[in-house]
Amino acid sequence: MHAFIIEDDYLIAQSLRDMLEPLGFTTFSFARSEDAAVMGARAQTIDLITADVRLLPGDGVSAVEAICKDRHIPVVFITGYAEELEDRAPTAVVVQKPIKAEHLSAAVNNVLRQRRDDN
Repeated sequence: MHAFIIEDDYLIAQSLRDMLEPLGFTTFSFARSEDAAVMGARAQTIDLITADVRLLPGDGVSAVEAICKDRHIPVVFITGYAEELEDRAPTAVVVQKPIKAEHLSAAVNNVLRQRRDDN
């Protein structure tokens, strides 16, 4: 499975990769900005997106909206600012920073289960 990690902090992105590997993700791509995420996702088959809400530069929610406009991809938002998602993405699956592996695992399993149930 392939995970697309949208995160502007290199160490957090690598930590996310390390936490996703035991969940069955074997390939990864990374983007550090909104524009890079939207452009980078175009030609990829993606099984999961993890996205920071605040990016420098850009916005993770806007990036996810653009990427998922024409396709359904499970998304887990990673943020220290969960309250920002209450109005913009009230049904979003969110993992708060600092990230704990068990919280990420539960969130990923939840969105993947929802995807299977929808199909």
